Amino acid sequence: MVIVFALVALLVLGVVVAANWYVWRRLFRDTTRGPGPVRRAGAAVVAGGWALAVAALVAERAGAPFWLQRVLAWPGFLWLALSVYLLLGVLAGELVRPLLRGFLRRRASAAAPDGRAQAPVPAGAGTPGPATRPSDDPVPGPGTPSEGSRPLAAPSRRLFVSRVVGAAAAAAAVGTVGYGTYGVLRGPRVKRVTVPLARLPRAAHGYRIAVVSDIHLGPVLGRSFAQRVVDTVNATQPDLIAVVGDLVDGSVEDLRPAAAPLAQLRARHGAYFVTGNHEYFSGAEQWVEEVRRLGLLPLENARRALAHFDLAGVNDVNGEDEGRGPDFAKALGDRDPARACVLMAHQPVQIHRAVEYGVDLQLSGHTHGGQLWPGNFIASAANPTLAGLERYGDTQLYVSRGAGAWGPPTRVGAPSDITVIELASRQA
Repeated sequence: MVIVFALVALLVLGVVVAANWYVWRRLFRDTTRGPGPVRRAGAAVVAGGWALAVAALVAERAGAPFWLQRVLAWPGFLWLALSVYLLLGVLAGELVRPLLRGFLRRRASAAAPDGRAQAPVPAGAGTPGPATRPSDDPVPGPGTPSEGSRPLAAPSRRLFVSRVVGAAAAAAAVGTVGYGTYGVLRGPRVKRVTVPLARLPRAAHGYRIAVVSDIHLGPVLGRSFAQRVVDTVNATQPDLIAVVGDLVDGSVEDLRPAAAPLAQLRARHGAYFVTGNHEYFSGAEQWVEEVRRLGLLPLENARRALAHFDLAGVNDVNGEDEGRGPDFAKALGDRDPARACVLMAHQPVQIHRAVEYGVDLQLSGHTHGGQLWPGNFIASAANPTLAGLERYGDTQLYVSRGAGAWGPPTRVGAPSDITVIELASRQA
């Protein structure tokens, strides 16, 4: 097992190194005429960015001093996102390169006196004229046509194409990450979804549940972000608030000030909480007590009988390593099957046990909707539902994309949300 793990780690490391060498080559080596400060600076940026990213991940997992986590998190995690889109940008550039080179060749051919492109004269074959000089950056002499009016020699054409494609890839990557980061820091938007439940009584028709998941308070998203989430939730005036895990990335000691605004959550029938996998990286037992102190009601494999339906919650599957995993029998085993039941469970994969226990609706998060395209394809493969509402037999599953972000404070193709679920009675 150790040997297999080592081989997989070496393979992943090799792929990462190769990908970053390729990015450096396309953005810095191919866009310069030779070794020099630009290439060295590019190597420092790429290697330094990954050093910061790894340091940020290790610092968070190892419980380093919180000030150090914050120093490393912003540049390190942003580089993770930027490196993804730099790689995608230069890969897309491979499709553009032949098209741009072909356009320039046709333009050069059309501009040549005999209708043919003029090739550069090999070294030693005499003194080349202005239009055939082999230099990468021909310098026009007196009376020589300007660079914009004469055809480029082949070496200059290659350099020009590399610079255009490299600049476009870098600009697209920076723009994508910048806009995706703005979307997260701006705060989640409200989605409204109506879910009919067969066993819901007429009196509960229109009951509103605010679903909040994956806030991920930590070294990047702090108190101001928590306040933004709380204000957004309260503005919806829900009947009940369901916080379905991954509230934090860090200890209670470090994040108590950041989590303090959660005490302001207001709903007619209270705010409830279940653990997510990240709580078990951050001290789940301490966080359960902290959210209880803040006024949320933890549902640890437990059920509450509300006026018109049952609300249940199960622990995240990562709690199994601590002997605190999900226990569906404890939460649901003795309930009245005539009553509608809404289950809070962090991970969508828990839907299969919910179906066995006759749950009407499961509320989940965890996936972030993929967070960074094309990560949605990986997340889709690992979860039965990526985002939104789907039916599994008589049980419906709603998966929120989450309010925050893990790692890079950036989302691309998966905007953050707080969802207001409006229950509908079929008897209404």
